[in-house]
Amino acid sequence: MPSTSVAVKAESLSQKDTWISIGIIGVLFFVFGFVSWINAILIPYFKIAFTLSNFDSYLVAFAFYISYLVMSVPASYLLKAVGFKKGMMFGFFIMAVGAYIFIPAAMSRTYEVFLLGLFTLGTGLAVLQTAANPYVTILGPKDKAVQRISVMGIFNKGAGILAPIIFAAVVLRVGDTELFNQLETMGELEKNAVLDELIRRVITPYAVVGTVLVGLGILVRFSPLPEIDTEHESAELAEANSSKTSILQFPHLILGAFAIFLHVGTQVIAIDTVIGYANSFGIGLMEAKVFPSFTLGFTIIGYLIGISLIPKMISQVNILRICTLLGTTFTLLILFTSGEVTLFGITTDVSIWFVVLLGLANSLVWAGIWPLALDGLGRFTKLGASIMIMGLCGNAIMPLIYGYLADLYNVRFAYWVLFPCYLYLVYYAAYGHKVRKWTFSI
Repeated sequence: MPSTSVAVKAESLSQKDTWISIGIIGVLFFVFGFVSWINAILIPYFKIAFTLSNFDSYLVAFAFYISYLVMSVPASYLLKAVGFKKGMMFGFFIMAVGAYIFIPAAMSRTYEVFLLGLFTLGTGLAVLQTAANPYVTILGPKDKAVQRISVMGIFNKGAGILAPIIFAAVVLRVGDTELFNQLETMGELEKNAVLDELIRRVITPYAVVGTVLVGLGILVRFSPLPEIDTEHESAELAEANSSKTSILQFPHLILGAFAIFLHVGTQVIAIDTVIGYANSFGIGLMEAKVFPSFTLGFTIIGYLIGISLIPKMISQVNILRICTLLGTTFTLLILFTSGEVTLFGITTDVSIWFVVLLGLANSLVWAGIWPLALDGLGRFTKLGASIMIMGLCGNAIMPLIYGYLADLYNVRFAYWVLFPCYLYLVYYAAYGHKVRKWTFSI
């Protein structure tokens, strides 16, 4: 494999080196998924342990993902200064600090300290995402970028399927459903004692997570992962970008970053709200814990479809158009359909399954947007990637809007927040990614 201390062009890597690099990045995406999607069960768990409203419980997602808005641009400068591998190592170490913060937070049962821990975890993840996403986008032919990103998605969502199940197995007990029902009738002292015990169950798993993250940081630093020159420009591209002095002069990137903002918001709403939505139909936490895994399972099915069909049978832009239209359709079905159905041994309202099917609709949107938005950036690629990663703060903002609407109206009505999001994604897939000049001056 080429020297890891000097940046090399992606096209200079052998097929073996490319697949080794993809494998290492795949492990990173597994970690991203595990740490991120565990929020799907943390939200209802904290809602019980801290007796929170819908809005307050979704501060979990806000604290975790708002770090992307704050840290993505600094992360790009960090990576430019120290390189991908050292930057990734620092990212893992920062995440480890966040996991360890859960220990004093649990000992004192202080929600605000948990939110600090989640923000710190998100900060480290912002560094890793800023490094990994452009890396895998350029690590091979452009027309197969969706395939590579889909492989990363399988790692990511596979971890997401496991995360809530493992968390539930480690933290929840067989008699917890009855215990949760009894909380309303308990006296203040007894209730506080029960909630203290409940929240301290997270100490051991997050101490283990922190230690694993430290180990991964050391491993990636000394791995054979090459430094890729993400800012290489061909002569033609250099000439085309010669007049560009600002990242804001790439409209397709800015429109793409907003598309990412809305897409990740729709994705996290589908996964992080489905347990609460199932609760509204009388399904308890112990039973509803499987719905995020079902949603992510359909996402993986979408990835496999993408890997199989792109680009041989369908282009990545056309699959993006199909997915955005599916998201729009499923949103309307959530809002306007009802009636009991039995699937996978679970009898519940059919609208829950349309929330689950959003996993399929969302599956190839991320992978479709990235190569379109980064197309032709050349030396602006790292900064452009950091702008795209800033869009991940949609994970922070959109669930709060959902939670506000759920408190104001109800948990089903709150899904209206998805509809305008999917309409914009349809626009970007059809036209927005083609825009190369603003109609006004920047």
